[in-house]
Amino acid sequence: LRDAGDPVELARRYDAEGADELIFLDITASSGQRATTLQAVTATAEQVFIPLTVGGGVRSVDDVDALLRAGADKVGINTAAVAEPDLLDRVADRFGDQVLVLSIDARRCAPQSPTESGFEVTTHGGRTGTGIDAVAWAAEAVRRGAGEILLNSMDADGTKAGYDLAMITAVRREVSVPLIASGGAGVLADFAPAVSAGADAVLAASVLHFGELTIKAIKDELAEQGVTVRH
Repeated sequence: LRDAGDPVELARRYDAEGADELIFLDITASSGQRATTLQAVTATAEQVFIPLTVGGGVRSVDDVDALLRAGADKVGINTAAVAEPDLLDRVADRFGDQVLVLSIDARRCAPQSPTESGFEVTTHGGRTGTGIDAVAWAAEAVRRGAGEILLNSMDADGTKAGYDLAMITAVRREVSVPLIASGGAGVLADFAPAVSAGADAVLAASVLHFGELTIKAIKDELAEQGVTVRH
């Protein structure tokens, strides 16, 4: 892991540069059994004026409540929902589906342990395979009240070789809620194909954190490819 800097300062900068939304993920929270830092969420929420989704270490309705009170607009749940799918129902019933984002860390299956779609859910930041079909899990989560899917390809994540288009398409066929593609962004040409494959939004992290791309350049490229973007 490389230190990309102060997340609050990065959030303020991305808001100023034209990001549509921000996603704040504490990627070690589920594995390290730490709650996401509420103080950082509050500080971020005070700096930005675009929707803020927060995830990492969310294990209960009370955790969701605390994050919303701290300033999050939406909350992402991943590992805890795999262990206890009813958590999705309880969160959606209490706060509404507009708050609930199911975060899926998925990967292509090994030949010896296939799923029907060819993609499986992983947990604990991608370190633990579950054998659960990622596409079926997305569909179940929507039935339980997830209002949005954040789909991260663990195979593509960090490679900067492009999004997993087949995975995006497979999930898009089964769900109608907004779908955010994550994992693999490297160059400007990577973004439009993800939208064409079925993503409603595309997430980028390290290429922005380390100044390799800018939000303006990404939006300009998307617009040039015929994708409607907010300016």
